[in-house]
Amino acid sequence: MATTSIKSSFWKGFRAGLPFIFVIAPFAVLFGIVATEAGLNVAQTLVFSVAVIAGASQFTAVHLLTENTPTVIVIVSALAVNLRMAMYSASLAPYFGGEPLWKRALSAYLIVDQSYALTIVECEEHPKNSSRQNMAFFFGTVLPIVPIWYSCTLFGAWGGQAIPESFAIDFALPITFLAMVGPMLRTAPHMIAAFVSVAGSLLLVNVPYSLGLLVAALFAMSAGAWSEQWLAKRGDVDG
Repeated sequence: MATTSIKSSFWKGFRAGLPFIFVIAPFAVLFGIVATEAGLNVAQTLVFSVAVIAGASQFTAVHLLTENTPTVIVIVSALAVNLRMAMYSASLAPYFGGEPLWKRALSAYLIVDQSYALTIVECEEHPKNSSRQNMAFFFGTVLPIVPIWYSCTLFGAWGGQAIPESFAIDFALPITFLAMVGPMLRTAPHMIAAFVSVAGSLLLVNVPYSLGLLVAALFAMSAGAWSEQWLAKRGDVDG
């Protein structure tokens, strides 16, 4: 029965991750094209995707490189954008805590926005699931996503220049994040953080090296945390 439950969780995660193929594929192809246009060769582009496996920070780094941004700024910006993965890991840790170290290490490498968004919702909606079930669901979500990211990055770097501009594959970037963020805006602090991030990004759009996005993200996280604490205290007072 336990084995059946683990397999069921895995395939449930796989089915949940399948729809993201339609945005991950063009997203990865676009990165392959952009990276080679920035001066990376095919091998370097593929290694970049395999080593970093984080589209947003990869695009950030390549964009800054094309603007001849100092290397220190490129590294700091990419790390700052990818800092959300540390928060993802901390959020999932209680649900994966009973699993072997090698599994947790592998899951840390494979965490992407899509796998996190799907897994955290599954864990919160099914708190009685075991850590093995949660981990199985997580690995199911990454099975259709990660290989597509690798292979389509390679395709974009290798033959992406032949894709007509009329295909407009850059649509994948905003749609991917809208599809992930939308379902997670379930509480007032979430909405406040989203509003502050959008407003801050627009107000700070002229900050050099796109650092305004990082500042806006810090403001958004602070606003979300503050509003959550304020609402909790208000609930205590009302109670």
